[in-house]
Amino acid sequence: MEKLEHIGIAVKNLGQANALFERLLGKAHYKIEEVASEGVRTSFFEVNGVKIELLEASSSNSPIAKFIDKRGEGIHHLAFEVADIKQSIEHYKQQGFELINAEAKKGADNKMICFLHPKSTGGVLIELCQELPK
Repeated sequence: MEKLEHIGIAVKNLGQANALFERLLGKAHYKIEEVASEGVRTSFFEVNGVKIELLEASSSNSPIAKFIDKRGEGIHHLAFEVADIKQSIEHYKQQGFELINAEAKKGADNKMICFLHPKSTGGVLIELCQELPK
């Protein structure tokens, strides 16, 4: 892992959460993006090189909707930047970590992503992400 890339926070209402985080951080979000394949709308803030990703369910059966129903709003995942996501997936598989998705897929903010299951990471959902060429 290269560095902490972002912290994902599940929210019920993206508009209200954006207003809250704008007041809290003293700056506006820099991007809103929908990832239809994941059933999520995201909003990004940046603070000293670390991003905060607010995640709102865009469908009632999305992973974020299920998370909020079960646990409520709050920290959803930690995302770490990796240099080579395919190599990282193989590495973590060999180390015995359970993957939620066996192959990387397109995520928000121009990234390829893969998640490690919290059952194998001490209860914390871990996202691996690699920047796509622009």
